[in-house]
Amino acid sequence: MENVKVAIWGFGAMGSGMARMLLKKKGVDIVGVCDLHPERAGRSIYDVLGIERGEKPEVIINPNIDEVLTEKCCDICLCATDSFTKNAFPRLKKVLEKKINVISTAEEMAYPQAQNPEIAAELDKIAKENGVSILGTGINPGLIMDLLVVCLTGCMTDVDHIEAKRVNSLSPFGPAVMEEQGVGMKVDDFNRGVADGSLAGHVGFSESINMIADAIGWKVDKFEQQMAPIVTSVDRKSPFGFAAAGDVAGVNMTGQGYVDGQVKIDMIHPQQIEPEMEGTFTGDYITIKGTPEVNMSIKPEVDGGLGTIAMCVNMIPHVINADPGLKTMIDLPVPRAIMGDFRTFIKR
Repeated sequence: MENVKVAIWGFGAMGSGMARMLLKKKGVDIVGVCDLHPERAGRSIYDVLGIERGEKPEVIINPNIDEVLTEKCCDICLCATDSFTKNAFPRLKKVLEKKINVISTAEEMAYPQAQNPEIAAELDKIAKENGVSILGTGINPGLIMDLLVVCLTGCMTDVDHIEAKRVNSLSPFGPAVMEEQGVGMKVDDFNRGVADGSLAGHVGFSESINMIADAIGWKVDKFEQQMAPIVTSVDRKSPFGFAAAGDVAGVNMTGQGYVDGQVKIDMIHPQQIEPEMEGTFTGDYITIKGTPEVNMSIKPEVDGGLGTIAMCVNMIPHVINADPGLKTMIDLPVPRAIMGDFRTFIKR
């Protein structure tokens, strides 16, 4: 049986991390990589990753996706670009039309029907026309604040209220994330960024809330979210961020899903650099009121970067095996670590 063939579009932190993970697995080959960054384009993936190639086939990073992807050249493409469905759509469409399955890291793609139902329907149509499947996933959205919540409701006879809380550190992330989250900004500048929409904060609350609600049979009639600055009282420094005392060290995101006029789903997500410097410790927490009540805590937080990389790689067999169309995490078998030969998980 041939190895599972994988292409990667985007070779930044996520794409290169997926490659590093795949190269340690059995029964899977990386057959192409596309990335536009001048420091990576034209170089061997092994050189960029700083690892020995050994007997593995050479893979040169190509800036031209049309040269990387030809029709049915691989089983699946991991698209590690964009956060928003509208921005990701042209790339995803191109891959699907090559008759190649897709996994996207774009946060909104975890449940695109929440905010972009027309694009979601179009992606579903294109995928079905080409006999392939597409999934958006990651650690959050994708697992911690949505799929895991859904799984925990499975042991309940009734659900009254759901709270998902993720307290995490931004310290491992690079300059782009620091900018998106407002790290180092003055409070007034942060508030202006929230007002004019230039600060992204966490992307995915609407997707997580609607995924949970649809999974258990609730209909969300209103969604709201808020962004508030986390102001530090001491100087904080991470590898790619700095916040002086009195400035913004991160953002506290909150969101609510209303069902029949009542808040039924609460999302709480404070994220900041060096949170321990002021007594905040990371963790993931789920509280579900109902019968029986369910309380879950994971301390410290599940690593966001490694978690997203692993979710994308570990979902590869499920997406390849799926019926054609747009899929979400509530449509496919539960994620699990692929420790054996990838080929044994594929239904040919």
